[in-house]
Amino acid sequence: MRGAKSAKWVAIAAVVALSATACGGGSGDDGDSKAAIDPDGTFSVEVGEPQNPLQPANTMESNGSIVINSLFSGLVDYDAEGNITMVNAESVDTKDNKTFTVKLKAGWKFHDGTPVTSESYIKAWNWAANPDNKQTNSFWFSDIKGYDDIAGGKADELSGLKAVDDTTFTIELSKALPYFVYKLGYEVFSPLPESFYKDPDAAGEKPVGNGPYKFVSWDHKKQIVVERNDDYKGEDKAKNGGVVFKNYAQLETAYQDLKSGNLDVMRQIAPRDLPVYKQDLGDRAVDQAQSSIQSIAVAFYTKQWKDIDPKVLQGLSMAIDRDTITKTVLQGTREPATGWVAKGVLGYTDNAAGDITTYDPAKAKALIKEGGGVPGNKISIQYNADGGHKEWVEAVCGSITNATGVACTGDSKADFQADTNARDAKQVKSLYRSGWVLDYPFIANFIRDLFGTKSDGNQGGFSNAEIDKLIGQADSAATLEESEKLYQEIEKKLPEYMPSIPLWYYKVNAGYSEKVSGVKYAQDGDPILTGVQVTK
Repeated sequence: MRGAKSAKWVAIAAVVALSATACGGGSGDDGDSKAAIDPDGTFSVEVGEPQNPLQPANTMESNGSIVINSLFSGLVDYDAEGNITMVNAESVDTKDNKTFTVKLKAGWKFHDGTPVTSESYIKAWNWAANPDNKQTNSFWFSDIKGYDDIAGGKADELSGLKAVDDTTFTIELSKALPYFVYKLGYEVFSPLPESFYKDPDAAGEKPVGNGPYKFVSWDHKKQIVVERNDDYKGEDKAKNGGVVFKNYAQLETAYQDLKSGNLDVMRQIAPRDLPVYKQDLGDRAVDQAQSSIQSIAVAFYTKQWKDIDPKVLQGLSMAIDRDTITKTVLQGTREPATGWVAKGVLGYTDNAAGDITTYDPAKAKALIKEGGGVPGNKISIQYNADGGHKEWVEAVCGSITNATGVACTGDSKADFQADTNARDAKQVKSLYRSGWVLDYPFIANFIRDLFGTKSDGNQGGFSNAEIDKLIGQADSAATLEESEKLYQEIEKKLPEYMPSIPLWYYKVNAGYSEKVSGVKYAQDGDPILTGVQVTK
């Protein structure tokens, strides 16, 4: 699952996000090998530098999310089939999809020994929703009654949150939302201890959570260390002593360390190593499905794209030979996308985009001409150099130029932190590569959370009154099934507006060392850290 983890941006060419609690299909043995297991042994995982301090509501990318999800546990999670499972919550009940009663499990504590109570959630959500605190995911609380007042500076608290007692609280939404419980699995809804508010910045450097691991240290751009929380009350207790999140500037370097035994778990293999990794790693090579998608996003706030005719973007899309690029550059490890919603998500439909993801040079050139042409007749695609994207970006650019004559170049940023900072600061020059992994397994996560005008994930500035209206109608549906159908209709209309250019669906192409066993990957593509076992 993900996400819970937040609508989160994926750093690597093959996606990543994390779920310390989700159960997904996986590779690797079940930890029953004959090698002796060290229950206190630690292992290392490849990551990059988190963009922001480690605050649950301030993380919208995979490098920070994997760490946050090891340290914090929320109310609910999802199983491999997308069914809701209870974590810190004993139950989350509703009769009308508007008012929810949450009962917490008894005995849960933060890593500093203080109890997790109703107020631990209510105060954390109020703090995160307040714009004064500049949390990147504050809009995730917009469904809760009172959000407009707190966002507008008229209130300090969400009026829809009420504590009944220490282990019971209610959530009242501004209007019914049939999939709200799914959203509660996202890390943004984590609780916070009282110590957090004394110095939130310092707490982001040394977070105190309630999850299966406790924070130990953060040596910036080198590594983050966490250790097992022996007092953890959840069912997903760690089968190891802790994790070292090792920072790598290049996936290729991480792979060499994996082969030499200096790294234990990778989240994704770089394109350069895809042709050989299965031969190199044998049964330690991972190849499985995951719910994420790679796209080319548009910086609609730039002069180039501000008033662009969607036909131009349709043409650029049809100028990309996805079949050839996924088979050659990406070694068959990706599948050409036919829409905007990742596979494995409730509401996914095949070919929602119609023919705009089909390679057709003649039609591509004609559409661009009909739309008035690409301003300046040149484009660039921003990407992070530490994520294994260079090869496919160059291939996409070559395909576009050969098909249409539009000059296309890659715009490389040093790492994912620099890439996401440029997006946040609206400094993207033209286009940018956008990888998105599920935060929760429902279609709204790939439409509302990316293309809604006010959504946090909408970093390119796409805005369309009709799409916003249709999203509102889908969210107001009486049932989950009706909401799903309405969102499917929205996706079928997206080719008319082209909020982004879908490229391909991700797979988990990863691997692990001989030192570890029981390595499995969740639906969001991240290794399930708590299940990893370390040999003596």
